[in-house]
Amino acid sequence: MATKTGFIGLGVMGAAMASRLMDAGYGLYIYNRTKAKGDALVERGAVWCDTPRQVAESADIVFTIVGYPKDVESIYLGKDGLAEGAAEGKIFCDMTTTKPSLEVRIAEVLKAKGAEMADAPVSGGDVGAKNGTLSFMVGACESAFSTLLPYFSVMGKNITHMGPVGAGQHTKMANQIVVAGTMCGVSEALVYGAWAGLDLEKMVATISKGAAGCWTLDNLAPRVLRGDYEPGFMVEHFIKDMGIALEEAEAMELPLPSLSLTKQLYTAIKAQGMGRKGTQVLVKALESLAGREKL
Repeated sequence: MATKTGFIGLGVMGAAMASRLMDAGYGLYIYNRTKAKGDALVERGAVWCDTPRQVAESADIVFTIVGYPKDVESIYLGKDGLAEGAAEGKIFCDMTTTKPSLEVRIAEVLKAKGAEMADAPVSGGDVGAKNGTLSFMVGACESAFSTLLPYFSVMGKNITHMGPVGAGQHTKMANQIVVAGTMCGVSEALVYGAWAGLDLEKMVATISKGAAGCWTLDNLAPRVLRGDYEPGFMVEHFIKDMGIALEEAEAMELPLPSLSLTKQLYTAIKAQGMGRKGTQVLVKALESLAGREKL
């Protein structure tokens, strides 16, 4: 516990993950673009830092989880960024879902200063972050992975070392491709069931016990039935992830038609002003296409 730990990014996911680290006894040096989001952690003893660089200078291990690739690039490579505070022996771990090539580029900058980089995107949403049941897909050298493993174990349950830096992000892209298809299937099933006059709670309980069983049915379908479209994972962030996956696929000359269609549907949702709702709001887009609502 003597290692000084930094944490940057206190949004829906990050705040819960940082809180779990503090529950486990880790003292934190924290930074967030909106300072007020760090108040609860500061009240518990976390130390506020005014810049990412200050976090890097204060801590031996730094975790980051922010929104977009441009945010990752800014906090690592921008003015007063983490790279400016990097030094021999420090480890930086980005848990944002972002471009694999960006993580590799950051790793090269940090390596020149004697520091290590890891990419460890997560899956499991806000529920997993709160309950410490996230899945981590880790790209790192063996020594960095071993050092970070106790921290991952506090925040998650399924932790897999996928290979060198960048491998974690590629794995997350595969995850998001599956999630996109599953989200479409679950949303269409809910709309279909509603229009067919089924008891949707019974329907979900029944099909979730068979071949259709999945995380989305268990965790997001009940939110739809409650009329809860608040984000566990925001539409606009999901669009970002799908865009990265499609860019990577294009570079490999690989067609992903289902993912392309799903991205179009979510882009339409964002255009309707629902970009900051949860991904389960896809049912509203499907009902809109049909011209009437039952959910």
